[in-house]
Amino acid sequence: MATPLAEKWKDWFGQNGAKLLLFARGWSTSREGAEDLVQETMVRMWHYQADHGGEPPDLALAFSTIRFCGLNQKRSDSRRKKREESIIYLNDFEDVWLDPTLEDDEEAIMLREAVQRLAPKLRDVVIMKIWGGLTFQQISEALAIPANTSASRYRYALEQLSKELQTVKEARHEIA
Repeated sequence: MATPLAEKWKDWFGQNGAKLLLFARGWSTSREGAEDLVQETMVRMWHYQADHGGEPPDLALAFSTIRFCGLNQKRSDSRRKKREESIIYLNDFEDVWLDPTLEDDEEAIMLREAVQRLAPKLRDVVIMKIWGGLTFQQISEALAIPANTSASRYRYALEQLSKELQTVKEARHEIA
């Protein structure tokens, strides 16, 4: 039988796992890599929270930990790639962070692609705000930036997405 604390963690992960996976997709080149990042984050959170009462973590802290683990993974991958490239030529692999098989809706695919093209610092804020449901204050804590910066990045990202999607829709109507 599971302990009440284990049940709290299970419930917390049930509520937030998809949000964390979506965010991790921005830091990984594959779905499996993103799942590994989420798993590493959960293990780190479990150990960290054990020293702080054992309760499930704040969602902003989990996002921040994914970002930290993602940065470490990218650094590690970069170093490994440099070592390997000195020996053999490696092909670049397409970086996909959202699974295109999840939705076949044409507009959803266009939106996913547009979000994917955002600069990482803008994409992170959009994902945390829209899909993570975090406040600008929580986002600022997770990314170690001022709250006003997170709000302005969010506005700027939405402006970019709006312009890009409007251009695509206008082009589609010209063809039709």
